[in-house]
Amino acid sequence: MIELKKYFPNLSQDQLKQFKRLIPIYKDWNSKVNLISRRDIENLFINHILHSLSIVNIIKFKDTTSILDVGTGGGFPGIPLAIFFPNVKFTLLDSIGKKIKVVESVSKDLSLSNVTAINDRVENHSENYDFILSRAVAKTEKFYSLVNNNFNSKSINEIPNGIISLKGGDLKDELKHFKEKKIFEISDFFSEEFFKTKRIVYVPFSD
Repeated sequence: MIELKKYFPNLSQDQLKQFKRLIPIYKDWNSKVNLISRRDIENLFINHILHSLSIVNIIKFKDTTSILDVGTGGGFPGIPLAIFFPNVKFTLLDSIGKKIKVVESVSKDLSLSNVTAINDRVENHSENYDFILSRAVAKTEKFYSLVNNNFNSKSINEIPNGIISLKGGDLKDELKHFKEKKIFEISDFFSEEFFKTKRIVYVPFSD
């Protein structure tokens, strides 16, 4: 947790307490529901919480921004970002009911009034948002086609509405059709070894 203060010195005491509570809460849930691999649960802070917060380095969401986290699993990247941005509206969507129950429980335990959890497939979801998040959900072209109808046309942020994805590996082929994309190396923001091959991909919405 030292990294939180190092990378985000302006977090409030309440936010720091919420982040600290995330680790025992998730470890407890992981013993009941298979959210995260046993190896990964020991690296929960770096591999999941800090990884989620890498998005803060490319955009500071304005208050009232609406965000959909597709395939959120147990709540990543949505839950850490909801703690960081308490005035931004997050909808966390997953097709697996037991994972959404975890999201609901974690949100309640941390008093996150800006989080809505929905058990459904994105194909069935018709609400519109400013940004749509994904973390290893699908290839970008397929994902874009799934969520293309879920964007608000007007942006209230400094960059146009769009998809923000956490990805790794070689993305050259996957992103070749997206001319307006931006790729950010997470290792430019965080020094931990885990982030050497991790990237944030931003693809703007095109109506």
